[in-house]
Amino acid sequence: MSPCVVIIPAGGSGSRFGGPVPKQFSLLDGVPLLHHTLRIFDAHPRIFKIYPVLSALPEDLGLAWPFSSTRVQPLACAGPTRAQTVLNALQSLQSLHPPDTWVLVHDAARPCLSRAALDRLIQTLQDDPVGGLLAIPLSDTLKRQNDHDCVATTLDRTGLWAAQTPQMFRLGSLLEALRAHPAATDESSALEGMGLEPRLVMGEITNLKVTWPADLILAQAILEVCHAHRSGI
Repeated sequence: MSPCVVIIPAGGSGSRFGGPVPKQFSLLDGVPLLHHTLRIFDAHPRIFKIYPVLSALPEDLGLAWPFSSTRVQPLACAGPTRAQTVLNALQSLQSLHPPDTWVLVHDAARPCLSRAALDRLIQTLQDDPVGGLLAIPLSDTLKRQNDHDCVATTLDRTGLWAAQTPQMFRLGSLLEALRAHPAATDESSALEGMGLEPRLVMGEITNLKVTWPADLILAQAILEVCHAHRSGI
């Protein structure tokens, strides 16, 4: 299998989250949230390199770097959007890794990704011609609102999935897709814009994205349950 590298967009200010530091540096179980996210990939044998992408190097931001590993190499090239951040990172890495390198892009604020889900993604996609993403089928009934904050219509959820991360694609094809579709809201949509069909790989509801302060409480609970399970408690 081609080597796998990870890009973690981590340059956002977390404006919706609030707080004295960017969301990814908020404490979760006593350490920065980003620490948990980095740890997931650093523990996996198929991951060659991990690139958190920041607006500036931690020392220039006045922040302590949350994780020490030879596989983790911060990049200071975050852009104003997720797509631009990932594109900037890919352009920095194209001289270091061949175009067939598998790139896993993962949200900095998803600290509860399980080893099982990561294994499932890599194993499912390792020979796939396009790549794909973790996602879960929607179970809730969906409503579209009108201009008065009332229900305009109920949407058919058949075949609808909620996208998660990591999203896993070849470096060369992802670079081409993001150059062609700089407004893409995730990596999959950029590949879709090239006429390709990324594969959906079953994710997990516990692969939570921390968006609001209250989400830290839920993330803490998930991590505690996972720790207890691994410890056989």
